[in-house]
Amino acid sequence: MSRLHIHPEAHLVSRIGWLRAAVLGANDGIVSTASLIIGVAAASAGTSEIMVAGSAGLVAGAMSMAAGEYVSVSSQADTEQADLAREAAELATNPVGEHAELAGIYVARGLNQETANAVAEQLMAKDALAAHAHDELAITEHTAAQPILAALTSAGTFTVGAALPLILVVFSPALSLVPIVAIASLLFLALLGGLGAKAGGAPVVKATLRVTFWGALAMAITAGIGTLVGTVI
Repeated sequence: MSRLHIHPEAHLVSRIGWLRAAVLGANDGIVSTASLIIGVAAASAGTSEIMVAGSAGLVAGAMSMAAGEYVSVSSQADTEQADLAREAAELATNPVGEHAELAGIYVARGLNQETANAVAEQLMAKDALAAHAHDELAITEHTAAQPILAALTSAGTFTVGAALPLILVVFSPALSLVPIVAIASLLFLALLGGLGAKAGGAPVVKATLRVTFWGALAMAITAGIGTLVGTVI
């Protein structure tokens, strides 16, 4: 008799929470700081002014990313908790109706009514709220909101991303600062897009082109505005 071999599978969905915050933070750090540096440099500012603007942008951006991620993900967590509380109350007052609702979900997925009823009954006997959270609300341990993790990840990766173009200012000649920062930042963005896609199991080329295009557009617009302001002033 053949034996059934069960092997664990490493699904990448477990990374979705921190990976989204990490990619967003690093991408925003590179784009915003490089754009700020290029815009200030295009306005004919000196190296010291560029460093001050870039450093202020790094600190302000990291704090903004942390606060924004925490507030945003906390709102998501509050919504999830409210839904779970509502579901728990419904299970306590109307277990028959909730059983029928869960079985209906399984019928919609392709099970016959008898099997769906049996599956719903067994899952609810083990943990009714977890069964409804997973199949009715689409809330799982991998996708549940984690505000603090999102905030710290986003702020940390923003700081790293913002530091890259800022370091270039120190070592770049004043006359070639803009092209050096622009080209190097686009290379950083391409690398980030590729690494993020690889970590998440997404198409690498598509992700790389996407982040590079939008980064280049942001830098070009900021450089144009910096040049215009510098000319007017």
